[in-house]
Amino acid sequence: MHALLVCGAAFVAGAINSVAGGGSLVSFPTLIWLGIPSIPANATNTVALVPGSLASVLGYRRELRGADTRVLALAVPSFVGGIIGAVLLYQTPAELFDRLVPILILFATILFMAQEPIQRRFNLTASHDARSHWLSWTMFFQLLVGIYGGYFGAGIGILMLAAFSLMGHTDIHQMNGLKNILAAIINGIAAAYFIWVGLVVWPDALVMAVGAIAGGVFGTGLARRLGRTAVRRLVVAIGFAMALSLMFKL
Repeated sequence: MHALLVCGAAFVAGAINSVAGGGSLVSFPTLIWLGIPSIPANATNTVALVPGSLASVLGYRRELRGADTRVLALAVPSFVGGIIGAVLLYQTPAELFDRLVPILILFATILFMAQEPIQRRFNLTASHDARSHWLSWTMFFQLLVGIYGGYFGAGIGILMLAAFSLMGHTDIHQMNGLKNILAAIINGIAAAYFIWVGLVVWPDALVMAVGAIAGGVFGTGLARRLGRTAVRRLVVAIGFAMALSLMFKL
């Protein structure tokens, strides 16, 4: 039953991440409720979802063919930020992180709710020059996203979609593909560090990786059939429910 629950949660997370982002709001709290301490649960969740992010990239390979190559420059701050965030997590006392978990989940949930208003507010469709102007600012913003992603992770997709809007991108499928590439870099370097320092619960990580890959490949179609609105409402409901329940549990 334990394995089925973590695999199912990872499947849902992989599907949600490929379409909207925010999948960790499902998979991470599930690990905590199954008795995994918060910091190892966060590390295990990060490791498990990396294969799902890579699988999701394949689903958007057609849209990525015409992508703005300058966005690949964001790989550098993603890598640097991811390792900084991972080291910060390892240095955080478990008691402090336990108190931060509900707050981080609430923050990520509110961020998820605000995704579309943020994109509408900052959408710069204007010109090539506007995108060039925003690239330097986006590099710094992406460094902060990388640090947050390496430390906790939930919500980085929403932050990156907002940044792409600042750069003038409007194709949501192409933006999702780019987001998944950068998320794989952030989570990948953080996962490597977590493996190195021994924070990963491997039985759960391996089962979740299978679920996340299946979710990234096959769950995308299901999530698209349900529609973005239904998926978003489900994630928001889960996020608030998990945050409130963990406030009483931790």
